[in-house]
Amino acid sequence: MNMSSLTGKVAVITGGSRGIGLATARALVQQGAAVAITGTTAATLNAARDELLRDASADRVIAEPADVRDYAAVEAALGRIASALGGIDILVNNAGVGVFKPVADMTVDEWHTVMDTNLTGVFYCCHAALPHLRKRGGGWIINISSLASRNAFVNGAAYCASKSALNAFSESLMQEVRYEGIRVAYVLPGSVNTGFGGGALQNTKAQGALLPDDVAQVIGDLVAHPSRSLPSRVEIRPSQPPRKA
Repeated sequence: MNMSSLTGKVAVITGGSRGIGLATARALVQQGAAVAITGTTAATLNAARDELLRDASADRVIAEPADVRDYAAVEAALGRIASALGGIDILVNNAGVGVFKPVADMTVDEWHTVMDTNLTGVFYCCHAALPHLRKRGGGWIINISSLASRNAFVNGAAYCASKSALNAFSESLMQEVRYEGIRVAYVLPGSVNTGFGGGALQNTKAQGALLPDDVAQVIGDLVAHPSRSLPSRVEIRPSQPPRKA
């Protein structure tokens, strides 16, 4: 791949301070893009920005605090990013949370935390980003879903529902904006070895899991596709997961 293929492009990655988000920011910076990462913890954001500056000059990396559950904060953050970097060409909706409990034990606040982050937060970011993408004559929106959206499991009702709804949202949005040169895709990773969900994957499961860099490579490949093509849905899973007993 031409490592300068994204020169002149501006990418925004939500939840960009760690895991898949940080790996994606690193990959897009290495492809030549200017990158803005968002998150809710200033210290983690600043540490991630310092890491990204190893591969890019200071004028190509921004860390912008923003909670995707707050539309006003999202809109303001994207406005500041577009002003500082000259526009927005790529939005990667990666921010996500998981609360894994039986429905009977889940609190109303926990339900809203999952849905407001994984689904409503994506709507907020897309809604706020679309005017910027239109000004650039097109671009990419990539939403990070999960294979859990297709394979529900015990104690995963909120998370699985949020990701399943995200798939439908992505499909509809894709059809709405494709003729404006805005391509929408969603990526469904399987098990990824990150700290998501309250701790790293354990033992046997971790051994066969994807790494954040594996998902980031898929995203980097997507945004490098020629404009005539739209890979709108990508599933990525471990090549050799642990065998089931």
